Amino acid sequence: MSKRVLGIVQFKAWLCTAVLETYSDGRPAIALFDCEDGSPVACATVNVPEVPLAIDEIIIKDYSENAGMLDALVAAGIVTTTDKTVPLGFTVGHVCRLANADIPVAL
Repeated sequence: MSKRVLGIVQFKAWLCTAVLETYSDGRPAIALFDCEDGSPVACATVNVPEVPLAIDEIIIKDYSENAGMLDALVAAGIVTTTDKTVPLGFTVGHVCRLANADIPVAL
């Protein structure tokens, strides 16, 4: 599986590298890794296979332990918002577009 670095994100107390990965069904996912030691910090996205998305769209998890994720990714220029949301139980996921998915950096 190929991975691409999307940029650097300040998420809560962590300075993170945002990495574009894929779910098992081929949809894009964003994972955050600590810049200092490379340890995983968070998965920024959720996969909802039954929801139709454009190839450059993802669903951001911005609740529970990921509260603040959407603002952090937008501020870092990793994603741009859309006006779409997806129901996820008692909350929603935010449909966003990948901003720099066309700038691959091999890991």
